[in-house]
Amino acid sequence: MRRQYGVGGTPAGSSRDLRLDPLSLPANFIAQDPRADGGSRHIEINRERVVVRRVVRGMTMTLQLRIHDFLGIARRETEGAHALVLAHSDPSLSVPLLVTEDDHELEQQWSAWSSLFALPQIDEDGGIVPAPRRRRHNVIRIRRPRFLARRKTGYVSNEPVIHRGEAEIIARH
Repeated sequence: MRRQYGVGGTPAGSSRDLRLDPLSLPANFIAQDPRADGGSRHIEINRERVVVRRVVRGMTMTLQLRIHDFLGIARRETEGAHALVLAHSDPSLSVPLLVTEDDHELEQQWSAWSSLFALPQIDEDGGIVPAPRRRRHNVIRIRRPRFLARRKTGYVSNEPVIHRGEAEIIARH
C-alpha cells in the first residue's frame, strides 16, 4: 500500500492565509510565481528536500533542492502582514512557509521551522546573517595525510655524493 500524502498548505477558502505546519511534513501546495506560466508553481516539502515544479515559456521544470542548500528561515514584511520564507540565494527559488498578521504566532513558527531544518533565523531588515558554510570535503586530504600536507616537499640534489680519502671497510670470512 502506498503512503498517502496530505495536500497540506493553504486551508479551505480562498481568503485564508498560507499556513504550513512544520510537524505535518511532507506538504504539497501551490505558490505564486510571477515568472512561471500561469503565475503559479507546485511545491513539495519534506524534511530532506524541496521539490519545485513549474512551467516557464512552455518548458516544464522540476527542481530538487536539499534543505541545506537554503540560507535560512527569513522573516519578511508584506502588505499588512508578515511572512516566513525558506530563503535561497536565488530569490526565485525561495519558498513561502507562513503568512500571518499575528506576531506571536510568527515568532513561534519561526523558531519551529528553524529548529526543524537546522537553519538560522534571518531577519530581512538587516538582522542575523548566516555564517558561510564550512568546507567539508578537501581534495588534498584525500590524497595525503594531514601532517604531510603541511610539510614542504623535499628536493633531489643533481650532484652525486662522492666520499674522497676514506678507507673502505670490507667484512670477509
